[in-house]
Amino acid sequence: MNKRGRKTDQFGVDLRTKLGPLELDNPVMTAAGTSGHGAELAAFFDLSELGAVVVKSVSAFPWPGNPGPRLTPIPGGMLNSVGLAGPGMEGWLKEYLPGLRRRRIKTIVSIWGRTVEEYARASELLATELDGIVALEVNVSCPNLKAKSEIFSHSVEATRAVIEAVQPVGIPIFAKLSPNTHLVAEVAEAALDAGASGVTLINTVLGMSIDPLTAELELGGGGGGLSGRAIRPIALRAVYELKKRIPEIVIIGVGGISTGRDALAMILAGASAIQVGTATFSDPKAPMRILGELSELCERLGIARLSDVVGYAPKGMKITPAVETLSDMKAED
Repeated sequence: MNKRGRKTDQFGVDLRTKLGPLELDNPVMTAAGTSGHGAELAAFFDLSELGAVVVKSVSAFPWPGNPGPRLTPIPGGMLNSVGLAGPGMEGWLKEYLPGLRRRRIKTIVSIWGRTVEEYARASELLATELDGIVALEVNVSCPNLKAKSEIFSHSVEATRAVIEAVQPVGIPIFAKLSPNTHLVAEVAEAALDAGASGVTLINTVLGMSIDPLTAELELGGGGGGLSGRAIRPIALRAVYELKKRIPEIVIIGVGGISTGRDALAMILAGASAIQVGTATFSDPKAPMRILGELSELCERLGIARLSDVVGYAPKGMKITPAVETLSDMKAED
């Protein structure tokens, strides 16, 4: 504790963040789909030291996912077409939740469905076992079969219907939105109106890879989702523009974050917390490393409380570090 009674880290920085009704010790999380269904990364670091762990999206039913190959590397990131494979909510509650509870990990459960009713069913099953679960992330970036495979989060009405359907779960809800639409702000507003505490932005960007020597698609599911450093500018702009349009919105920023500087840029753009995803494929300790880098960076810039600088960029505000500090840090680039 510092002299003001504020909880601080080793650098004297208050990293606590408030996401609507949800309070976390720090803003760094894992991203759904990139670190397994449970505590898989616990072999590399203490997951309880993160703000929260977001598990791979779970449906109400077991789902095999897409045929292989499911991943292919590209310059600056990767394409995936895993197809949301998973054990179903009942299987997840039995097989994976106990390990998260034993380690006292703050857990955010991501859910998906093909229809509004399937989202509702997944949340109903989850509601029976909420101990240790701090929030629900609703992956509305999935095809809506009743609307001829339209993506839920490409539709204001469909997103509103899903968020309304999962409201009885009784924990904070965050809608994970797609960047592949011009209606991001309208969809976000619909999610908030329906009861979401905030949004997670962004999900993967639609893409494809073709072998030029054979004309074969390089993913078994055809197209896929692009993630990694290549999409960081897209994510940053999406967060910035949404925060500028809706200043009061709570945003969890995700997309291409692999350093503490990336994390701080996302926070300055308007994110109250960030998620680390693709970076863990090359460095399983990336979330903890990024947390440390973010903390040290704040100390060097004279940021005593991280929550104070959320959304500085869209507000037109600036950080004013000492000239010597700024010069030293630019020299490190």
